[in-house]
Amino acid sequence: MKIALVAMSGIRVCDTKLLELGLTLPGFVERSQTIASLPSLGLLTLAGMIPDEHEVHYIEIPNLPESQMLFDGFDLVAISSYSAQIQEAYDLAEQCQKSEIPVVLGGPHVSALPAEALDYCDAVVLGEGEYSWPQVLEDCQNGVLSGHYGEMNNHYDLADAPLPAYEHLDIANYNRLTVQTSRGCPHQCEFCAGSVLLTDRYKQKPVAKVLAEIDKILSIWPTPFIEFADDNSFVNKNYWKELLGKLDNRRFKWFTETDLSVSADPELLDRMRQTGCAQILIGLESPAEAGLRGLELHHDWKFRNYSAYRDAIRTIQGHGITVNGCFVLGLDGHTPNIFDQVYDFVRQTELYEVQVTILTPFPGTPLYSRLEKEGRLLYPKRWERCTLFDVNFVPSHMTPDELAGGFKGLVAKLYDDEFIRWRRNQFHRQRKNILKNKECSYEN
Repeated sequence: MKIALVAMSGIRVCDTKLLELGLTLPGFVERSQTIASLPSLGLLTLAGMIPDEHEVHYIEIPNLPESQMLFDGFDLVAISSYSAQIQEAYDLAEQCQKSEIPVVLGGPHVSALPAEALDYCDAVVLGEGEYSWPQVLEDCQNGVLSGHYGEMNNHYDLADAPLPAYEHLDIANYNRLTVQTSRGCPHQCEFCAGSVLLTDRYKQKPVAKVLAEIDKILSIWPTPFIEFADDNSFVNKNYWKELLGKLDNRRFKWFTETDLSVSADPELLDRMRQTGCAQILIGLESPAEAGLRGLELHHDWKFRNYSAYRDAIRTIQGHGITVNGCFVLGLDGHTPNIFDQVYDFVRQTELYEVQVTILTPFPGTPLYSRLEKEGRLLYPKRWERCTLFDVNFVPSHMTPDELAGGFKGLVAKLYDDEFIRWRRNQFHRQRKNILKNKECSYEN
């Protein structure tokens, strides 16, 4: 068979004023471009499961009209998309069906709303794609592809994970490639639309599997930048100490997402820095306690650790690892004061990098269900507004316009060229002083 694996790529924003503003803010655009340029690790993983007898094409589509007639001659088109791009995925699926090309859809949005997705395609994949992908291929080859594949309570063992087919990528088009070491997150934040929508367990991929993926990337890209595509990498710190202990002869820079608990383990921070960790992204979510209380479904971990935020950031950056602090605006309890509170927190902690988004109720999340019951959804089923940058709900302590306007004002301040330079200079100055003090202590 000739198989197309299609990722709907790019960043979507409905608010044209924010889009225009972004064009003048290099820091804001820089992070957006980084996110948009990541390849679809899910599709590359499925590509690694396809037998050699089939012809495989990995395709990214940032602009739907340019995809007309792209799939003539294919025997199967598999499309992965997130909520903001899902209508474009549906339109593409319908184009293929008109040409009598079998189409299967997957991804978090499809897992949350399989009945909706099935109106546009021959089959949908629920949950972790690896579990049911071999059956999808077999049924397509036999001409009987149809209906639902997989279930949300099926659990794929990452010990069986295939090598992602990175060889299908044109490396020149990417500034980083992704490797996954784990799925899930124990914090279970109400708004999270990550891998927790595909699995209800936190699970780890064997170290040997991860090393094999890194080595495969190194074989096609001598000096890569790798993003560990985990929701929360350092839950199992002993696992990471084992993994990092085997990276000494593998030269690459890397980035990952985690929580503040990593700051309490100086041995781990030292090993991270030694093996090429350039930055970690931490979901701080809010600089005010009001936004943190009740954010997680079970433990209120971030609320309970709020007082450690500032010291933790300084500790991590003091080890030479930059922190990308992430904030979600519009959490319950946030008032119009939140925008100044975020800016002041960033200045006080000298965060090297910062990412701000608007609270977004994605389908399938507990947040969506709660706001729907409370009658606070502004645009039900308008999935194109699930961008992280557009307001699609009624906040608890401000108006939607106050949230949208305050967000634009905060973006302008955070990504001002002078403020970005100041934060980065502060990091390098602090790092230089720490190294100088270490040298003095060695001499004494």
